[in-house]
Amino acid sequence: MVQLVGSLRKELADSLSSCRVLVVGAGGIGCELLKNLVLTGFKNIEVIDLDTIDVSNLNRQFLFQKKHVGKSKAQVAKESALQFCPTANITAYHDSIMNPDYNVEFFRNFMLVMNALDNRAARNHVNRMCLAADIPLIESGTAGYLGQVTVIKKGLTECYECQPKPSQKTFPGCTIRNTPSEPIHCIVWAKYLFNQLFGEEDADQEVSPDTADPEAAWNPEEAAARATASEKDGDIKRVSTKEWARSTGYDSIKLFNKVATRQIHQLFKDDIMYLLTMDKLWKKRKAPLPLDWQQLENHGSGLKDQQVLGIWGYCKLFQHSVETLRSQLEQKGDGAELVWDKDDPPAMDFVTAAANLRMHIFSMNMKSRFDIKSMAGNIIPAIATTNAVIAGLIVLEGLKILSGELESCRSIFLNKCPNLRKKLLVPCVLDPPSANCYVCASKPEVTVKLNVHKSMVVFLQDKILKERFGMVAPDVQIEDGKGTILISSEEGETEANNSKFLSDFGIRNGSRLQADDFLQDYTLLINVLHTEDLEKDVEFEVVGDAPDKAPPPPSNQEETNSITNGNKDSAQPSTSSKGLTCSHSAVMLAQP
Repeated sequence: MVQLVGSLRKELADSLSSCRVLVVGAGGIGCELLKNLVLTGFKNIEVIDLDTIDVSNLNRQFLFQKKHVGKSKAQVAKESALQFCPTANITAYHDSIMNPDYNVEFFRNFMLVMNALDNRAARNHVNRMCLAADIPLIESGTAGYLGQVTVIKKGLTECYECQPKPSQKTFPGCTIRNTPSEPIHCIVWAKYLFNQLFGEEDADQEVSPDTADPEAAWNPEEAAARATASEKDGDIKRVSTKEWARSTGYDSIKLFNKVATRQIHQLFKDDIMYLLTMDKLWKKRKAPLPLDWQQLENHGSGLKDQQVLGIWGYCKLFQHSVETLRSQLEQKGDGAELVWDKDDPPAMDFVTAAANLRMHIFSMNMKSRFDIKSMAGNIIPAIATTNAVIAGLIVLEGLKILSGELESCRSIFLNKCPNLRKKLLVPCVLDPPSANCYVCASKPEVTVKLNVHKSMVVFLQDKILKERFGMVAPDVQIEDGKGTILISSEEGETEANNSKFLSDFGIRNGSRLQADDFLQDYTLLINVLHTEDLEKDVEFEVVGDAPDKAPPPPSNQEETNSITNGNKDSAQPSTSSKGLTCSHSAVMLAQP
């Protein structure tokens, strides 16, 4: 007779109590997961999260209470989980998993790693670390009512980067408000700003600097103190955008006729100056540059969808769009609200202008109205029930792994509506590794098309190796027979190369570069394809088996191979050609 401990076989229960597991992320999924783990019988858990608790987290991250706002998510999640099982041994790290301290040897301490992350860069990094350490990884994510769990094991399954991913649609609040690093972050911020000024107020859509940012104050008590600090910091008075708008009395002359100039001052100067006081944010980032309306020069011209204006052009566009939106609001009467619509020209002008001004402040290349319109899709809300379902599925897959039943693991999709078999949960057989994956193939290799006469070394490092291929600290050697070092991860060694063009080092069509990231234990061979015929605003292309965008969903999918049976709001379905398999390329990005 099988001996049971609770609902588990004794052998499995013993394994749970002795094995060490790592949970990466203590947000929406992470809270549910940590609670599930201790209640299932896991005793040795380590959890890491860089974030701190915000008021907007409290409606779905149930290990946190109002008194915890401003404190470390990982630390508070640990304390709350211990109330379910005081005998558990939980270690919390208030840190980034991409910190070099968490190297391959660190990952080898665990029998299992479980991701509960909200951004692709960290997912890519953990994927590579688990491959290097040969540790099973359970990847997960949610987007609204949709969710997914999949298992990744070196040599047996696809890795997280075997298939291209759909665009991210949810983002951490502190990233939007304090440290945007991609144009989409600025576009989301601009849409929030529209709602704060003209639409329905939403606490989750605040645009002012986040004083409880995880990196602004590493000490939990210091973060909490900042979160409840005085509304004054130096000479800068801190008020929310909505409160500031109300303080004008919504006087049409004060608020709207003059709003463009004043809002430029408030949002693009004062708020940025306040962000600069959070000096810890800028130790490893380029600091933003405040804009001053009076000091700007006229660089702009008329708006065309495909044209990128100058700073002054976007200032004037911002001013004009605000005046137009004011008129629309007045025509609707007192208490009216506007709803943002990408097909409404004034609303689109407002988001285009506000997003581009913020991109400029944070040293990003500005985008055309056409580009911004194509990126400004719906922001998917986080739903507590979805997180709970996905967290439960993670534990179930973890139990299979610890039972030695890796072959029975599945990718499991949570659908918004039942499929033809009336199932909300669709399990799919795990796909084998892709022979052409530029991460987990035996000899990862890609071809990059660019203009070697216009591409600088710093561009190769930041935009191609770090941003596109997810490296953290790359070293690059030219395969020229001399072993020329182009980029070194050692600070200062090759800094003089940064402003030089690739062609200055003899790199030309057909040149080969070897890029190594020793932290990730990852080597990538890059074939250079020189071209002078790239499309406008395209700086490089990855050709062959590493496309920049996920392929469109096939027109006819077997229902067992689809995650929402054709629902247009779904994630990208599998790109696999196998009848009953699903690719985990559709992993969603979980709301923090």
